[in-house]
Amino acid sequence: MKVLVTGGIRCGKSLYAENLLADASAVTYVTPGYAADPSHDPEWAARVYNHQKRRPRHWTTIETVDIASALRAAESPVLIDCLGTWLSRTIDGWGVWEKPFEQWRHRFDDALMDFLDAWHGSSQLTIAVTNEVGWGLVSEYPSGRLFADLMGRLNYRVGGASDDVVLMVSGRALHLGSDANYHR
Repeated sequence: MKVLVTGGIRCGKSLYAENLLADASAVTYVTPGYAADPSHDPEWAARVYNHQKRRPRHWTTIETVDIASALRAAESPVLIDCLGTWLSRTIDGWGVWEKPFEQWRHRFDDALMDFLDAWHGSSQLTIAVTNEVGWGLVSEYPSGRLFADLMGRLNYRVGGASDDVVLMVSGRALHLGSDANYHR
């Protein structure tokens, strides 16, 4: 089973996803987030710490941007938290924020297809947390508009490849199910 958990900032996405796996004897927790460095960014470090202290000790944490490989290697249910962080770190790693998208679109398409292949191929219960970023104002910055566009594409593709999509709103889970009309 594949589940995509989506919603806005601080709406309960991660906690909901973690609770879906509360009874699992083992979980592979894949985080593509930036390392927590309290001297550099104390607010980010506090967020990371709060996520870490909620996780059961028997869960295995893998910190990597290569979420497709981590998913392929997992031998237990998988929780990926989160796709928005993965996307921003991936683009940061390519160093292409200021370049026209058409110059590096193939890199995005390849990374997305690699992840979707791993998502489809996983025999484990797999849950991914993602962000809904397209419901607010359109960014005045090209990089913000690009990020929102790419998150929309990413969420569309992963949601369409999922057995259930859960929209979190104010701590409440709305099950959107799967879309029989979705085409890859």
